[in-house]
Amino acid sequence: MKETDPRMHSAEHILTGTLIRMFGCGRPFTTHLEKKKSKADYAFTRPLSQTEVEDLERRVNEVIAQNLPVTEEHLHRDSAAASFDLARLPEETGDTVRIVHIGDYDACPCSGTHVGSTAEIGLFRIVSTTFDDGALRVRFRLGKQDG
Repeated sequence: MKETDPRMHSAEHILTGTLIRMFGCGRPFTTHLEKKKSKADYAFTRPLSQTEVEDLERRVNEVIAQNLPVTEEHLHRDSAAASFDLARLPEETGDTVRIVHIGDYDACPCSGTHVGSTAEIGLFRIVSTTFDDGALRVRFRLGKQDG
C-alpha cells in the first residue's frame, strides 16, 4: 500500500466517523489522501448545506482536540468480518486484520499509517463538498500541528 500522511489518514477516520454519526452513511467508497489536500467519496442522497458543512468541520475539530489515542488491534479475518466491512482491504491482507481505533470514537480495518494521538493532527478544514449521482465528495486539508 502507498504510504500516506499519518495526519491525513487519521483525520479521514474522524471525518468518516462524524459523517456516520450525523447522517448514517457508510464508510467512503474511495479516498485519495495526500499531504496538502485529500478527498473522500461517500454514498449519499443529497448535497450538504453550508450549515451542515460548518457543523461537520466543527465536530471533527472537537474530536481532534480531545487528544484521543490512536491504537490498533489484530483480529482473525472471521472475527473482523463479524463487525466490519472488509471489502476494501487488499487481497494480501491474509488471515489477520488490523483494526485502527481512534479512542472509542471510530474503529475500522485499515492498513495505512496513523498518528499516535489525535492531538498530532492539527486543524481540520473542509475545502469543499460536491454531490453528483449519489456520491458526496468531501475535500479537506489540515493546518499545522500544535507545538
